[in-house]
Amino acid sequence: MSMGTAASHDHVFLGAGHDRNERRTWAVIVLCAVMMAAEIVGGLLFGSIALVADGLHMSTHASALLLAALAYRYARRHADDPRFSFGTGKLGDLAGFSSAIVLAMIAILIGYEAIERLFDPVPIHFREAIPIAVLGLIVNVASALLLSGAGSDHKHAGHDHDHDHGDHAHHKAHRDNNMRAAVVHVLADAVVSVLVIVGLVLARTFGWLFMDPVAGIIGALVIASWSYGLIRDTGAVLLDMNPDRGMAERLRAAIERDGDRLSDLHLWRLGPGHLGAIVSVATQRQRGADYYQSLLRRFHALSHVTIQVRHR
Repeated sequence: MSMGTAASHDHVFLGAGHDRNERRTWAVIVLCAVMMAAEIVGGLLFGSIALVADGLHMSTHASALLLAALAYRYARRHADDPRFSFGTGKLGDLAGFSSAIVLAMIAILIGYEAIERLFDPVPIHFREAIPIAVLGLIVNVASALLLSGAGSDHKHAGHDHDHDHGDHAHHKAHRDNNMRAAVVHVLADAVVSVLVIVGLVLARTFGWLFMDPVAGIIGALVIASWSYGLIRDTGAVLLDMNPDRGMAERLRAAIERDGDRLSDLHLWRLGPGHLGAIVSVATQRQRGADYYQSLLRRFHALSHVTIQVRHR
C-alpha cells in the first residue's frame, strides 16, 4: 500500500477575488453607515420616527455586512495559520450561514409587523414615508452596483478541462458565499424598498391602506426564500457535503478507465474555487500515488489531493 498527497502543501484556499471582495464590502459598509447615521440624526432633529426606524433597520444590514468584511479580513490574515488544517477558505461560508440566519430573523420580524398592521391598521404619513423609501432604494442600488462585480472573478477560475463547464454544481463549488450573503442583504433591502414604495403609492392614490402591509408580507416571503437558499448551500459546505457529483463521477471514470477500481472517494469544498479530495484506489498493477496524481491534474479545482493505493 502506498500513500500520496498533492505536490503542493500550500493550504491557502481563498477565492480568486478575495482581496477585492473585502475592499468592496468595506466600501459598502461605509456607505450604509453614513446613510444610517444621517437617517437617525435627521429623524431625531426633525421629529420623524419613520426616519429613525428606517435608520435602525439599515443598521441590521450594516451589521451583516460588517460580519462579511471581518470574515474576509480574518481569513486573509490567518490563511497560513497551521492551526487550520485545511486553511481558512470556509470562513466565508460560516459568515454566510450566520448572515442567512439574520436574514431569516429579519423576514420573520417584517412578516409579523405586516400581519399585525393588516388587522390593526395604523396612520401612514405618506409625505415622510415615501421619500424615505426612495432614499433607501437609492442607497441599496448604489451598494448593489458596488458589489456587483465583486463575485465575478470566480466564474471562470479553476475550471476543469473536461468539457463540462455548464455544470451547475461546478459553479456552486466556486461561489463565494460570503459575498453572496452580502449581496443578498443589499438586494433584500432594495426589494423591501420597492415593495414599500409601490404599497405606499397605491395606498395614497386609491386609499388601499391594506397594500402597505401586503407589500411587507410579500417582501418577507422573498427574503425568507433567499435566506433558505443561503442556509441550504452554506450548511452543505460546512457539513462537507459533496459539492459536485458530476466531478466525482468524472474522477471515478479517470481512475477506472484502465481497469483499476476506485474503492473510496471523499470530495469536499475547501474554499471558493478550491476542492479537496481523498482517493482510495485498488489496482493489480505496480502503480504508485504519483501515477494517479497525474491522471487528476486536469481537474484544476482540486487544490488538495490525498491518494491511497492498495495493490490487490
